[in-house]
Amino acid sequence: MNLVYADLNGNVYDHPDYTAVGRSGEEIMELFEEELIPLPEGATLVSLPDTRPIGIDSATGEMKVLPGEYTAVGALLPQSFTRLMLPGYAKADKTKVLPLFGYTAVVWKDGGFYVAAEACDDPERWNPKNCDPDELEVQVKRILGEYSENRLYQHLSNCALGYECLTASNTFLGRWEGAVPVSFSCNAGCFGCISEQPDDSGFPAPQTRMNFKPTVDEVVQVMLEHLKTPQSIISFGQGCEGEPSTQAKTIIEAMREVRSRTDMGYININTNAGLTDHIRGIVDAGLDLMRVSTISALDDHYNAYYKPRGYTLKNVEKSLRYAADKGVVTSINYLIFPGVTDREEEMEAMIEFVRRTDLKLIQLRNLNIDPESYLSLIPPARGERYGMKQMLQIFREELPGVVLGSYTHIPDELAKIRKKDLQQGSQA
Repeated sequence: MNLVYADLNGNVYDHPDYTAVGRSGEEIMELFEEELIPLPEGATLVSLPDTRPIGIDSATGEMKVLPGEYTAVGALLPQSFTRLMLPGYAKADKTKVLPLFGYTAVVWKDGGFYVAAEACDDPERWNPKNCDPDELEVQVKRILGEYSENRLYQHLSNCALGYECLTASNTFLGRWEGAVPVSFSCNAGCFGCISEQPDDSGFPAPQTRMNFKPTVDEVVQVMLEHLKTPQSIISFGQGCEGEPSTQAKTIIEAMREVRSRTDMGYININTNAGLTDHIRGIVDAGLDLMRVSTISALDDHYNAYYKPRGYTLKNVEKSLRYAADKGVVTSINYLIFPGVTDREEEMEAMIEFVRRTDLKLIQLRNLNIDPESYLSLIPPARGERYGMKQMLQIFREELPGVVLGSYTHIPDELAKIRKKDLQQGSQA
């Protein structure tokens, strides 16, 4: 497992005299064979700016910073792959923060790149290769021509073509899960928000938040255009907006209008679920799916990251429970980080949270964050750290009725995944 590193020009090398290491929380440690898989299709190798690579010197067995002017290298994984370890590195300048990406440990082994990761869902649907850029441009032009006055489509065209957002692209391609952003405001101040950061945060937001309030008619047009097949999903709550439930009135009116005209497809909301009264109204208007973003089921950790304004984690739990009781298929968008999510106290709290809320799906998402900044923000570990791979196994054992995945699934898909998991478990 050779150390992978880069020179200052971005050229990537492997070092035959240094063994690669990984990072879990604050600790640098050896990688295990069972944690590694071949570099997935769609993954990207990147250098970590202002860092130095760390490896184990095979001659001495010591862990060292690689001599010379080099930077550490990590992999950015496509959706459906769960990171098990971060790259091993030391910051050359401790005042600098890393850009908001989910860096994964990468090694050179058996003539190819390997990463510390596990496939937790079918990657095919969200593989960028399945989004033909030429076809996308054609469909964007068609939709913009047909709905020339709709500001939502104009906004989403930049998300699709500029940011290469696959959910926005699906909106124009008329397939799978499409986007319908509605909110420019938020009731949380997430430390790692990708669409809005304070000027003194040290890292710029990689996306631009929408800056207008869409009309009900604009929202209805996007929804009806997308909901044309039984498997289609249209989703409120995108990376380019704030909290969608702050615009509950618009959402509720649009949903009622859409459902008076078609029962096709599924309506989903991605939300922090803190505004319980608003969520109840949206659920009662005919919501099918709800994905709630969370990083922890512990108040001190949750509050440190989300900085909620006017709500608590208990409100989030009430929203999930209400939606589940009304027949909505609920899931969490679980922001995970090696060395934190696998802490004993985090696992115990999350397992009980999932049981209380009757979740059907945990969508595992690699947290895009500067590790030092995140670790300095949250409470220190209070119990044992199990490692991400063992954590996933414990979740599967303790929550046999819950699917561990990576993206939103409709009920039929969840049933098939659960049946497959149970069959594999009985064979084992």
